[in-house]
Amino acid sequence: MRAMPAPAPSPALDASWVEQANATLEEADAETVIAWAAEVFGAGLVMSSSFGAHSAVMLHLVHRVAPGTPVIFVDTGYLFPETYRFADALQRRFDLNLQVYGPAMTPARQEALHGQLWEQGEEGVAEYLRRNKVEPMQRALRELGARGWMAGLRGGQTAHRSGLRRVAIQDGRVKVHPILPWTTEEVEAYLDAHDLPYHPLYAEGYRSIGDVHSTLP
Repeated sequence: MRAMPAPAPSPALDASWVEQANATLEEADAETVIAWAAEVFGAGLVMSSSFGAHSAVMLHLVHRVAPGTPVIFVDTGYLFPETYRFADALQRRFDLNLQVYGPAMTPARQEALHGQLWEQGEEGVAEYLRRNKVEPMQRALRELGARGWMAGLRGGQTAHRSGLRRVAIQDGRVKVHPILPWTTEEVEAYLDAHDLPYHPLYAEGYRSIGDVHSTLP
């Protein structure tokens, strides 16, 4: 792999740097991408995890290649009990540097003052997401001093994600997608090869596992 220059401080990153990074990493395996990110960003590297169906894959990869990387877990207050237990089990198994962030206003207070926002049309849903997901994540990135942010998104998951690249700029930070080209079959093969668990609800037909009120099998 060609040596990569350290990125300039945000927000001075430019398109040419992103193109160079993608040209270097386009065909690289996930371990190489993570090792590159750890070298380039050092203590400024974080990852995020929803502790969803296949989250053990990225957590295991980072545990192997860049142990100690802060793992941001946004707790909306409306996750399944199984998700909390799954996160706790993986934290102990991989000795994760888990950083849990939640909304500034507790879910109970939100509902007392504003009702169930997710049932209040598009504007209510947008406000729910802003309060419970977007703001906690942005606060986590800011407080942890993140310059590089790894996420386990895969191109085959949605139409939007199919257009993502291995390295991109998002809100003045570098977003890195180590397993972007992986297929579902590759994910499942990795889980099996390393004896890693699926989210407990996967066996009950759940595939995308988020909040209790917005997740269906």
